Amino acid sequence: MTTFDAQLTRRQWLGGAAVAGAALGWPRWALAQEAAAWPHVEELIKNYVGGRKVANMVAPLGFGQAPPTVLADGTLALGGTHPANADSLYRWYSMTKPITGMAAMILIDEGRLELDQPLFEIIPAFKRMQVQKVYDGPIAPANLEPAARPITIRMLLTHTSGLGYGIIQKGPLFQAFRQRGLLAGMATKLPIADLSVPNPVHGLEAFTETLAQMPLVYQPGAHWSYSAGLDVMGRVIEVVSGQAFDAFLRDRIFRPSGMTSTWFQVPGSEASRLTTNYGITRDLLVPIDMPANSVFLDPPPVLLGGAGLVGSPRDYDRFLRMLAGFGAIDGKRVMSEAAVRMGTSNLMPDTVRPVPGGNPIMDVERYGFGAGARVGRGAEAGIYGWAGAAGTIGFVDMRRSLRGGLFTQYMPAEDYPLDKTFPAAVALDVLSRKAAA
Repeated sequence: MTTFDAQLTRRQWLGGAAVAGAALGWPRWALAQEAAAWPHVEELIKNYVGGRKVANMVAPLGFGQAPPTVLADGTLALGGTHPANADSLYRWYSMTKPITGMAAMILIDEGRLELDQPLFEIIPAFKRMQVQKVYDGPIAPANLEPAARPITIRMLLTHTSGLGYGIIQKGPLFQAFRQRGLLAGMATKLPIADLSVPNPVHGLEAFTETLAQMPLVYQPGAHWSYSAGLDVMGRVIEVVSGQAFDAFLRDRIFRPSGMTSTWFQVPGSEASRLTTNYGITRDLLVPIDMPANSVFLDPPPVLLGGAGLVGSPRDYDRFLRMLAGFGAIDGKRVMSEAAVRMGTSNLMPDTVRPVPGGNPIMDVERYGFGAGARVGRGAEAGIYGWAGAAGTIGFVDMRRSLRGGLFTQYMPAEDYPLDKTFPAAVALDVLSRKAAA
């Protein structure tokens, strides 16, 4: 046991946080601003890095197809000498989900996959699923009933499939996930309780076949519940495309988008660009994953479409820039406009209802969910984005063609309110320029 164990839950360490708590109404006049001043964002970064709350922060911000303004401060590690910048490497964790979601949209657009297609048509093991009557309760026959409807691709993309998640479940199902080798993400090689799975399954096929033997926590299509749905989607992409999941992402998204520094396994030659990830305990930053022996330098047991990617702020901005261009970047078509519009719209099934007692991660009465990321409604309509478990945030305002990202490394992400304060700072800077215009 370490000093972290009693302080933090699994969900706090590895759970992806929702992005953009503030209402973001970007004025259209701002689109003409190619180079923008961001004093409120700069002040936020200065406070966090100068106050040694984090080792570094990098924030790429941009309008339209213009290159981003990159704000950066700090070093790759506390006390280090190498400054963090747009080409430093960060663990994206759940910010992997929108990329997997858009990969699925490519296949749907090409007619090789259907949004409402039953999952069992692709992975037969999911045909006869059992559902817990009492959420996260016993896995005994008395607490199980047949699924009322099949899981669909739409449900996987929007976390409405009823699938459990190793970072969310707390009872017998969590123990079953752990015993069966169903990992939700990689964090460290240190012996921190509940942060690793001792004997993980290897490969997406084994992962999904094993997951299909676990009961669902909700009836498919009934509630929004953070899940392993985007991890399963990685295997769906493999089966439908005939390519390994990482190869599909490389060929269809990374290379055509100019994302040259994004991997499931960081090459040894690039380890010097990797930031240190910290755990927060008693207001102290304790290194849990360091460049020299990072868990991300080893081959991953499973290519997790929900939490597996490591990459640079520059690369993630290029992904967002491609979306802001409705599928095009630098004059090159990566996705169709129709695929991007669909993926960044609300895709949740009509059957979804709020979780009794409320959902701590997603308010389905205020927000929708698209292909792997949250979408806004009302004043926030057009905003698509998500956040990661180690302090990363990425969003794009599709209506106003603004994109923003924040990259730092600490866990648990919710120890700091960056998911609210960063979007709010961006909004203040945009509105300040309007007032000065």
